[in-house]
Amino acid sequence: MSYLEVRGVNKRFGGLQALDDVNLSVEAGTIHAIIGPNGAGKSTLLNCFVGKLIPDTGTVTFDGQSLLGLKPHEINQTGVSRVFQTPEIFSDLSVLENVMIPCLAKRDGAFKLNAITAMSGQTDIREKAEQMLLDVSMQDKMHMAASSLSRGDKRRLEMAMCLSQDPKLLLLDEPTAGMARADTNNTIDLLKEIQEKRKITKVVIEHDMHVVFSLAQKISVLAQGHVIVEDKPENIKGHPKVKEAYLGGAH
Repeated sequence: MSYLEVRGVNKRFGGLQALDDVNLSVEAGTIHAIIGPNGAGKSTLLNCFVGKLIPDTGTVTFDGQSLLGLKPHEINQTGVSRVFQTPEIFSDLSVLENVMIPCLAKRDGAFKLNAITAMSGQTDIREKAEQMLLDVSMQDKMHMAASSLSRGDKRRLEMAMCLSQDPKLLLLDEPTAGMARADTNNTIDLLKEIQEKRKITKVVIEHDMHVVFSLAQKISVLAQGHVIVEDKPENIKGHPKVKEAYLGGAH
């Protein structure tokens, strides 16, 4: 069985069949991209992975455990982390404090924002947070206000926050959305660096084909809620079903 396994997943919203018998397999240690035209069902499928939606039928298993019926925080405890389209950070805190929060949550299982002052004196938490920032090349910005960062650096900060929880599976929902090309390329480089160091399994939902073909070892193409092709990137380019989905009016 693959690390992340989706079998026979269906999801309907009234008269709309958002997911139609979806099957896909994600191998451990790989970067797997999910692409498709607008309205293909990508976000619906991702929300089934993180507990925001429950499929009408079908199964979703990660590392041999069913994710269905688990709440988002319970899914996070299985080793699944998510990076959102808009970076989720604490804008009123410093870069270092942002990373210390999930470090403490990982160690103690709970955290209150009003404990930030006391937390700063905990050497083990601070050292781990500093290492996470070093891993994403942000150690020179640790004392800056998170609100002052560029969008690209906010993404790096969010990645450091995710990595501090030692995830086994990282879900990235359009990680380069709204970025200038330079920040997009920096994000691609960052994800490659993380993959070389940690081999964390990643599922990337992305519209930018430059990002997809720069990162993915395997691609699943969704159209009208159904996986029409699942293959290596070199076999996706020019595939007639993919061309039809993007150019033939699939929505």
